[in-house]
Amino acid sequence: MSYAVSAALQAAVYQSLASDSDLASLVGAAVHDQMPAGPVAGTYVSLGPEDVRDLSDQTHRGAEHSFSVSVVSDEAGFQTAKSVAGRITDILVDSMPVLTRGRVVSLRFISARARRVRAGQTRRIDLSFRAIVEDT
Repeated sequence: MSYAVSAALQAAVYQSLASDSDLASLVGAAVHDQMPAGPVAGTYVSLGPEDVRDLSDQTHRGAEHSFSVSVVSDEAGFQTAKSVAGRITDILVDSMPVLTRGRVVSLRFISARARRVRAGQTRRIDLSFRAIVEDT
């Protein structure tokens, strides 16, 4: 198994989201790999947890990365959060990120969970993706 591609995948996902002008029009520069200290207002994107499973065989090292990207918004209703979540899905699925180590073989949207949090004051959508990577 190779977990070595994990950092490259995370960096590429972050860069893909942070550099997208359409997403920036919705959240500004509020795409976070590490959350800033203190409360964050407005709508923002945060990279979330990751689970990795070995997919290596006798000739290739690879892994399946299941990871989350979250959209959090204090806007009333889910419309803003859903617009952001839709754009994130388009960015990640329509153009596979280029990695500094290894390569993405496939990247798919798996599921989404939308809910109210913090006594209903905040909307949160957790998007789940699955990336198959090969360590080259």
